[in-house]
Amino acid sequence: MQIAPRSGGPVPDVASLLARLAADGGRPRLTWYGDDGERVELSGAVLANWASKTVNLLVEEFDAAPGTRIVVDLPVHWRTAVWALAAWRAGVTVALPDAGDAAQPDVIVTDGPDRWAGAGADLVVVSLPALARRYDGDLPAGAIDAASAVMTYGDAIGWVPEVDPGQDALVTAAGAVGHKELVPEPGSGARVMVDGRGAVADVLRELLGVWAGGGSVVLTSAATAAELERDEPRLTRLLSTEQAQA
Repeated sequence: MQIAPRSGGPVPDVASLLARLAADGGRPRLTWYGDDGERVELSGAVLANWASKTVNLLVEEFDAAPGTRIVVDLPVHWRTAVWALAAWRAGVTVALPDAGDAAQPDVIVTDGPDRWAGAGADLVVVSLPALARRYDGDLPAGAIDAASAVMTYGDAIGWVPEVDPGQDALVTAAGAVGHKELVPEPGSGARVMVDGRGAVADVLRELLGVWAGGGSVVLTSAATAAELERDEPRLTRLLSTEQAQA
């Protein structure tokens, strides 16, 4: 049985997208296949809830608003999608580490704090394993442990600044995309598999397009995508189990 696609017209921004996801109930919208067999399934409502908690952390802890610049130094991962959605909901500029410009970030969100020693920005350390309750390592002085901190914030977005559509939303080595152009044309509404070996920026934009079209994503880590490419029977079974298309 195929999952029926749903859509509701164009999606102008991330705020509208999150509102649709929150109203979507229990239907899976993001299924993650990570390394070592990890599988995480998020409904639209759960995905929006994670994003809402993270929005509240960004706004309350860092005064995130249009003009705030956050470096997201994370691999393709479901947690990366949550942090990007939250930042965009707050009107923030998300810069990826390959952006190559000299702009000083206000906040750095990373799974590798050692890479940012002496960066001069607030640091949020993300643990990627789904069951992590805290960062499994030494936190730099003043850094926030995302695994424990996010859960202390409210499920509903509190006060949040108005997004400036003219501000940059995503900055990479290839250039910048503004908030008003961030959500691509909606996809077909299908459930699709997204290869985790793609560039983080490309994967994030693809996720936005699929969700905007009422679709659902099966997202793989880079290592899992490589394994599936070498094991066609496993790939076929996974697509069948998840009712997804490549």
